[in-house]
Amino acid sequence: MRVLICGDIVGKAGRNAIKRELPNLKKSKNLDFVLANGENAANGFGITKKICDELYLLGVDVITSGNHIWDQKEIVEHIKLDKRLIRPCNFAEGTPGKGYAIFEMKNGESIVVINVMCRLFMDSIEDPFKSIADLLDLINSKVNNATILVDVHGESTSEKMAIAHFLDGKVSGVFGTHTHIPTSDLHFLEKGTFYQTDLGMCGDYNSVIGMKKELSIKRFTQKHLKTRLEPADGEGTLCGTILDIESKNVKAFEQIILGGKLQQDNNGRSLKI
Repeated sequence: MRVLICGDIVGKAGRNAIKRELPNLKKSKNLDFVLANGENAANGFGITKKICDELYLLGVDVITSGNHIWDQKEIVEHIKLDKRLIRPCNFAEGTPGKGYAIFEMKNGESIVVINVMCRLFMDSIEDPFKSIADLLDLINSKVNNATILVDVHGESTSEKMAIAHFLDGKVSGVFGTHTHIPTSDLHFLEKGTFYQTDLGMCGDYNSVIGMKKELSIKRFTQKHLKTRLEPADGEGTLCGTILDIESKNVKAFEQIILGGKLQQDNNGRSLKI
């Protein structure tokens, strides 16, 4: 089974990168399942029902999120109905939506996707370690021998790594989102769980983490103006990782960086001029 996990989709540039690259990737890489973090897909802040539907039509199977999930008011009601859109599992009890989703594949295997959010330098939220431990107990009572993939949405590298080691041997793969910068530390932990600190983003890298650089500089240098950020709108890069999975274990992985400023080919990264 081949699974593509895509980093945070940022604005229209990110959505266009998915639209441009995903159909071909599904064919050329024989993908069985596609996961993407969509919390910045709506003009950089949150996601809408319309965008969810567009991503599903393009071939995305499940959308994870993070601290921006509630930025678009309509999503509070929509997430109650859309079982393929999930939010961090460590929001307070009673929060709309779910922190996980279970999918039955054609070959009879199950894929479980879990979303959890860190606390360091992030919004106040429940303990991610306890929340995910409790959730795993629930999931294991529902399905057996499932592939379990965990999107850890957070700022701190150390916290993401700690969560990954906490989950080592209990889940198939742990990957970070939120920083929008792809890391090169793809590897297997001691007990076999795949790990990558951050997938990067699907968006325009001629920017400051996906936002127009002029506005970002202004926000840093003229704080009194309270400048609102806007997504950069140049050619987007699709950043993600393909996992080859057999009997719930990740056997191989391939980092994918396509289009835009970070174009990558089989010979390594090459700068577009």
